[in-house]
Amino acid sequence: MRIAKRDLKLSSFKRIPVQVITEAVKHKRLTRSQALLRRLTVKKTKKIFFTDEKIFYVSPPINSQNNRVWSAGRKRDVDSRRLLVQRAKFSAHVMVSAGICFGGKGRLHFVPEKVKINADFYVKDLLPKLLEDCNALLPNGFIFQQDGAPAHFSSLAQAWIDQRVPDFIKKDEWPPNSPDVNPLDYHVWGAMLEKYKQYKPKPTNKAELKAALEAIWEDLPQDAIDLAVLAFRKRLQACINAEGGHIEHLLM
Repeated sequence: MRIAKRDLKLSSFKRIPVQVITEAVKHKRLTRSQALLRRLTVKKTKKIFFTDEKIFYVSPPINSQNNRVWSAGRKRDVDSRRLLVQRAKFSAHVMVSAGICFGGKGRLHFVPEKVKINADFYVKDLLPKLLEDCNALLPNGFIFQQDGAPAHFSSLAQAWIDQRVPDFIKKDEWPPNSPDVNPLDYHVWGAMLEKYKQYKPKPTNKAELKAALEAIWEDLPQDAIDLAVLAFRKRLQACINAEGGHIEHLLM
């Protein structure tokens, strides 16, 4: 390490896990990002209601690369209470659905246990709640966004939204495999997870996890969310510059 850093003047970078992007997907990411960038001005971006779902665990996965213990001497001499991190093999978890926009955030909606988000559940349960949030936050009009999850892009969901929402990003308009251009994915969920790691007392069951997530959600600073929303067009441009390829390593 000394040779690499001091003598060779090399830098160390953490590898970033990303989705596989085929050439066909790259082409769709490129062309759809171009179309969205032309359509969605800064003014219109402030009217987009971004939505997504996320699973949160009572015991979230540990990043061993960053979770370190510093000690003099050998590893086997370190107190096990400092060195070992216990995590249940099958940690209890909840799925949430939510939306955010410039200037506000909707409610945190919890998906019932053992319920799969299929087209029927999404249309009957989640979409009406998300639209209530849209109308409360953006009463003068909004642009509804959702990613490419099967339930979102189902003909049932697309038709339901088309009948009730004047303006939305349709199935063939949102770039596929693109969590890197949704503010919930590239900012909000990560911010919540960081706050959850510091949350005390630590939840031990689903009810406590839900209460903790509600508190964290309410305390999320809106100015940071607004900056993330405004970064949407910058990320579309980055996707275009990368010809539809990965962009996370270019924005860190």
